[in-house]
Amino acid sequence: MRQSTFVLLLLLIMMSAIGTAGALRAQDRSDDYTEPYQAHALDIYQELIAFRSSAGHGEVPAVLNGLVKRFLLAGFGEEDIHLIRMPIANGEESGFLVVRYRGDGSSGLEPVLFTAHVDVVDARPEDWERSPFTLIEEDGYFFGRGASDDKFGVAQLTSTFIRLKNEGFVPNRDLIIGFTGDEESGMLTTSAMVNEYRELTDAAFALNADAGGGILNEENEPESFLVQTAEKTSATFEITVTNQGGHSSTPRTDNAIYELAAALKQIENFRFPVQVNEATRMYFQAVGDIRGGEVGQAMKRLAEDPTDEAAAEVLWNQPAEVGVTRTTCIPTMLRGGHAQNALPQSATATVNCRIFPGVDVATIEAELKRVVANPEIDIVVLGDPKSSPASEIRDDVMTAVKAGVERIRPGTAVVPYQAPYGTDGKQFRRAGIPTYGVMGLFMRDSDRFEHGLNERVPVRGFFDALEFWYVVMRELSDPSVGS
Repeated sequence: MRQSTFVLLLLLIMMSAIGTAGALRAQDRSDDYTEPYQAHALDIYQELIAFRSSAGHGEVPAVLNGLVKRFLLAGFGEEDIHLIRMPIANGEESGFLVVRYRGDGSSGLEPVLFTAHVDVVDARPEDWERSPFTLIEEDGYFFGRGASDDKFGVAQLTSTFIRLKNEGFVPNRDLIIGFTGDEESGMLTTSAMVNEYRELTDAAFALNADAGGGILNEENEPESFLVQTAEKTSATFEITVTNQGGHSSTPRTDNAIYELAAALKQIENFRFPVQVNEATRMYFQAVGDIRGGEVGQAMKRLAEDPTDEAAAEVLWNQPAEVGVTRTTCIPTMLRGGHAQNALPQSATATVNCRIFPGVDVATIEAELKRVVANPEIDIVVLGDPKSSPASEIRDDVMTAVKAGVERIRPGTAVVPYQAPYGTDGKQFRRAGIPTYGVMGLFMRDSDRFEHGLNERVPVRGFFDALEFWYVVMRELSDPSVGS
């Protein structure tokens, strides 16, 4: 009797667990999102993922052509769709797409630009567990190259424009989409779009679907939503020591590798000064309250007093936060010598710097030369990196974003943020268009695989972002709707 009672109880527990697991899975399946606009967005997403639109494969024009067809089919006029083809690195053809959603002009406000990029970092199918160029749904996630960076943003903006168009919505100002084609490999299309074709993209400000977004903790609870208002400039320097070399059996005191190592130790021991702006102060204050503990307290103290060296020291040891506090320079590559039995005639280190917004690259180059303090060592910057300013925090942007977040994750704090990485946003800011990264996607840090293997986003995150963008676009072009 006792045994049968135990078995019955065990079965009930198992059935309850299965039912709970099923309920959880049901929240994360695409077939639970059955509205026509949801199915349409997923169809766009699937089509985008199927293209290997990475550098060297020449598929960006095909991606853009497919999007043009969708906009035309939705009723956007040919005069409002501009597909510009242009060569990029190694003569490969790429381009960008601009689509204007015409408003009635009743607000008297300048347009809003919405941007994302259709190109991706390449993925080798043999390295992935699943095909990187097939959208695969599994265990509550969508997998595929570009699933988050940034075909997610392209699918979101495209489907939201079409959803609004199908509803007959007439904005009180023009809304513009700008999709770029080489964000991951040079941003030449971005530069052309906002400079040479400025008449197509000129706007009061831009919202970038490739930055910012919501943070979930490991229990999938929302912590905050970050609005990226600034990003650091990536500048790469080569530091080279040369001498006459010689035979390894007769070592010299001026060994090129030793000299280079000494120079790198100087850089290692140097810290650029702490800097703050409006976004970093607000970020540290808000996230410090959420984080708590020693790190949270250090954030709050640094927000109040950037000269607080003890607080800065705590954050110096936090890789995720140190980049928010100052310019950083770190060696990433080494090469030197030419034979195992010969003294090196040269040794070179590649040093990548992430420069605080508004600081010129030339200023950092001069500081590196001062720190190394050896005029015989050659320090040169690679390429032509240019700094970009931080964007002023706008009330209209923050109000619209808060409304969008409230729709999908009520009560979540919306916090300005300065990113240590780079996006198309720096090109827009440099061209004089204030830009705000608001991806619309909530994710856990442990689920982030951009540029890596098995890139993925939560199924719920994809469909939630549709509601986010729908609210944001309407808030910005008809404040009486959704407020």
